[in-house]
Amino acid sequence: MLMTFDIAIIGAGIIGSACAMRLSKEGFKVVVIEANEIAGGTTSTGMGHIVVMDDSEAQFALTNYSQKLWEKLAEEMPRDCEYETCGTIWVEADDEEMAEVRRKKDFYEKRNVKTEILDEKSLREAEPNLRENLIGGLLVPNDSVVYQLCATQFFLDKAMQNGAKLLTGKRVVEILENGVRLENGDLIKANKIINAAGFWSKDLMQDLRIVKRKGHLVITERYPNFVKHQLVELGYLKSAHSNDADSVAFNVQPRMTEQVLIGSSRQFGVDDKTIDYEIAKRMIKRALEYMPKLRKLSATRVWTGFRPATPDNLPYIGQHPKLENVYLATGHEGLGITTSLGTAEILTDEIIGRDSEIDSKVYSPSRFEKKEFARE
Repeated sequence: MLMTFDIAIIGAGIIGSACAMRLSKEGFKVVVIEANEIAGGTTSTGMGHIVVMDDSEAQFALTNYSQKLWEKLAEEMPRDCEYETCGTIWVEADDEEMAEVRRKKDFYEKRNVKTEILDEKSLREAEPNLRENLIGGLLVPNDSVVYQLCATQFFLDKAMQNGAKLLTGKRVVEILENGVRLENGDLIKANKIINAAGFWSKDLMQDLRIVKRKGHLVITERYPNFVKHQLVELGYLKSAHSNDADSVAFNVQPRMTEQVLIGSSRQFGVDDKTIDYEIAKRMIKRALEYMPKLRKLSATRVWTGFRPATPDNLPYIGQHPKLENVYLATGHEGLGITTSLGTAEILTDEIIGRDSEIDSKVYSPSRFEKKEFARE
């Protein structure tokens, strides 16, 4: 079997699917190659939180840009994508965190992102099931949630309407100068290849600086109006994004199905996808510290997933520094759903040769060019 395309995209998660949708719209002949099932990797295991982040200027730029793209696309998405603008409340536990609330508010508002400081009374009115004596929080009203599995399928459907082809159950084992080779020996010819395989990206290119972060999530039965906003503890970045230890943080999401999604945890150096009940216990204990009434809810499922992380917490987006025919769209860690549309736009701009709406150099794989890259 020999097939020829303009662009071969490895991975049918939300990143690869977004790239396929955008590139096929530009008239490229695209194929998406997936070893397993659509959205079967990192995409399926996330929370679906579309959030503007302020950990760095680069992170803010990509998440803010992407959120605006989600807002535009939301008008077209079917109801099963469960897109909802619920807003995020960064919950302030004590007086020491007030400075962080004010810092975040100042950061966002200088960049035209709406926010509102909630005092203790306003926080209780917004979320009655939070515990008493929380000092307040910061509401970012334009953040949203989406059911990412259906969103990924929607992206692929639009891509295929534009002529893209989808191959599932086909594992790429080698990236070549003129395409990719599948596990069964077949060659798919393509002028350009996009590695969007998440944490599997490193299997194809061993020197990518990607490590796995394991996370746990819990979802409950249906409880109408139990929680209305995405709730995240203000110390989330410190407690859940530490790079040297297992960590947990309070992170609760309302679903359009009236279920409650509870997170979150991070573990390094773990390849076993089975549930770590000690970590899960710590995660639930942390959630109960903020929302004791969660104790009365019944859980229906607990699961784990792996997220592809880079040393600087920014994704690889753009042309490989050594391989002219290879582009990267990977390493998004826990922000792949948020940044999928922005990633697709940046990559499309680079392939076409036009300027991006935001500075894309900070995401370029060339920022690690002192490190050895290789096609394995």
